[in-house]
Amino acid sequence: MGWLQSLFSPFKKLLVHLHLAHKKRRGIYILYEDVKSCPSEDVHVMWSILVELHSPLPSTM
Repeated sequence: MGWLQSLFSPFKKLLVHLHLAHKKRRGIYILYEDVKSCPSEDVHVMWSILVELHSPLPSTM
């Protein structure tokens, strides 16, 4: 039965890697709904600053 596990081990590693890559890609935006529903203006200002810091820089020509 060990040969069966060795056969599926690379596939399992690939699935785990893809799942973790997807979670990383979401980043700070998983909090978007919470921030949007918050009534405090300070939270919205802090969110806009955070989004600006994480956005890609425009390329200069």
